[in-house]
Amino acid sequence: MSQIKTKMMQDLKESMKSGDTFRRDTLRMLNASFKQVEVDERIELDDARVVQILKTALKQREDALQSYLQAQREDLIQKERGEIDIILAYLPRQLSDEELEKKVQELIQQTCAEGLKDLGKVMSASKALSDVASGKRISEMAKKLLK
Repeated sequence: MSQIKTKMMQDLKESMKSGDTFRRDTLRMLNASFKQVEVDERIELDDARVVQILKTALKQREDALQSYLQAQREDLIQKERGEIDIILAYLPRQLSDEELEKKVQELIQQTCAEGLKDLGKVMSASKALSDVASGKRISEMAKKLLK
């Protein structure tokens, strides 16, 4: 069993004991996502696949957050931010902007990219960074550095 999934189950039990219903409900929802994949694909999830599912859940929450910000729905904004914080706690630490800039600069040098026309080369080489930075952040940083 995945270490991340095991940690989440322990945290779910603790949140049930402490009465933290928001955290409990969020962890249950994530656990349901894991179980759905396990049942559909008849596999037991490893950490890499759990991270992939968590990243998908994070992206969904970020998209919803943007919609709620535009609609000025303060109640839903707080809910999404809370869920994002819980999901981020189980993902590998995300790179800061400075760290990401350094890594993307290294990728640009490795791929000999010279301009925006070489963005595809940089993005295909950036697959190793996908656990510690979103594709959107990597793309934005690469565009900034390739100009």
